[in-house]
Amino acid sequence: MMNILAPSILSADFTILGEQIKETEAAGAQYLHFDVMDGLFVPSISFGLPVLKSIRKASNQVYDVHLMIEEPIRYIEQFAEAGADIITFHVEAASDPREVIDKIHSLGKKAGLAIKPKTPVEAVKSYIEHIDMLLVMTVEPGFGGQKYIDECTDKIREARDLIKEKGLSVDVEIDGGVTMNNINVPLKAGANVIVAGSAVFNGDIQENVRSLMAEFEIV
Repeated sequence: MMNILAPSILSADFTILGEQIKETEAAGAQYLHFDVMDGLFVPSISFGLPVLKSIRKASNQVYDVHLMIEEPIRYIEQFAEAGADIITFHVEAASDPREVIDKIHSLGKKAGLAIKPKTPVEAVKSYIEHIDMLLVMTVEPGFGGQKYIDECTDKIREARDLIKEKGLSVDVEIDGGVTMNNINVPLKAGANVIVAGSAVFNGDIQENVRSLMAEFEIV
């Protein structure tokens, strides 16, 4: 499967957000990762629909929206209308994950399902054939700048093995703690969509994107 970099705007400078998004696109980043936090499912509050709608015109990237909110079914339609291409929600946050998946697909969007570091891959096994992407969190969701949790590498491998076993073409995305020094770890374990925040937006954005994506060819 194609390896994809998804810069997370959670680490961007919001005074020049549009410019920085364009820099990630110019350097070749295919996706843009958009973290939505509600202060309930996770302790933090981030940004939501108005921001997504306003930045949708900033680039032609795939807008990868990660909902860290309770009962995401309530907002699927609004995020689809605001410009999301992929909508990912947490299995731990939905009363009926299959209902949410079906809702996302009914709106013509790709559906992703996410698991926190302590949630086993088994929790999404019954949904794996119905989703387009599985997001394995490699930090506790809710805050940027955390260190990659090494124990999550086995979960990435387990997720990829499950997908292969079933003969599916589901992407495995990872989010949290990625740096130039460890990006090869999740890639080798089977992840093919890599979210990176600080590693992209701290310093020279275009150079950071190119350097991170260069690792795709090495692994």
